[in-house]
Amino acid sequence: MIFDTIKPRAGITAGSGCGIVIIGRNEGERLRRCLDSVRESARRVVYVDSGSTDGSLELAQSKGVAAVRLDMSTPFTAARARNAGFRQLQQAAPDVRYVQFVDGDCEVVAGWLEAATTFLDQHNDVACVCGRLRERHPERSVYNLLCDMEWDRPVGETKACGGIAMLRCDLFAALGGFREDLVAGEEPELCVRIRISGAKVWRLAQHMAWHDAAMLHFNQWWKRSRRGGFGAAQAAFMQGSVGERGVVRQMLRPWFWAGIVPLAVTVACVAWGSPALTLLLAYPVQMLRIASGVNGPWGARLPRAFFMLFGKFPELLGQLQFWLSRKPGRTAPSFDYKV
Repeated sequence: MIFDTIKPRAGITAGSGCGIVIIGRNEGERLRRCLDSVRESARRVVYVDSGSTDGSLELAQSKGVAAVRLDMSTPFTAARARNAGFRQLQQAAPDVRYVQFVDGDCEVVAGWLEAATTFLDQHNDVACVCGRLRERHPERSVYNLLCDMEWDRPVGETKACGGIAMLRCDLFAALGGFREDLVAGEEPELCVRIRISGAKVWRLAQHMAWHDAAMLHFNQWWKRSRRGGFGAAQAAFMQGSVGERGVVRQMLRPWFWAGIVPLAVTVACVAWGSPALTLLLAYPVQMLRIASGVNGPWGARLPRAFFMLFGKFPELLGQLQFWLSRKPGRTAPSFDYKV
């Protein structure tokens, strides 16, 4: 296995600490908070900018951070930005053992970097570690609240992390980093390869960062959900043959709830008339089933269950966009829900 062959380079010690790779575009004050939260605790900080027009690149440079302008002549993916930042980090600080990836709309919590590096120092079988991610303003919209609930995952060994996580540099490099052609879902895909290599992915109970989604409108949520469907289809297409059946199931659920069930109701109505509309009761039943399986008060569970179920419709559209994008001459669509 790859993980068994990775050994620390000569001269690297636990005291070498970690480096930071931040990616962002037009994050404004959120980027300032992000930079300030990590500058004093990391060996080296690299910021990768993907076409900002608000002075983000200059802000990073003014704070003494290595700033990289991503080539936007090639279609943007977060994976490509993170890989570009990692390459810059390795050139500037080749003895750094760990890399913490951060999005520019996040503020790293004091003490997280030390806790994560200590955990990796003490657990040689773990290659990727993340912690609790919380939404900064869940009260501003139901969509922000949904993000906050989405981040609440069980601690311990896990199959995947999000984009904010700390990884071992040697293994990350040996695996070739993130897949740059992935529009979404590059982190779970990398975690599949990490686990195949023999290493583990771990989530700590410690608070890791504040996230500021600024998702205040329905169209932002819809576009983000379409991106999730697109990423699920990509993951299933690539991973279906390596035992990751979970991603295949994730891909099939939108086809059932947003495709098969509406079609079955329509056919039944044509055949039997309006009594067939009772088949639509499958949706509230499924919503209650989802709500009973998530954490939190029922006042928060029910909205989450509703949007998780209703989200199958934009997810199905995202999957269809993926299959259409595979046709010759077609390119992957943009899913930037912050613009």
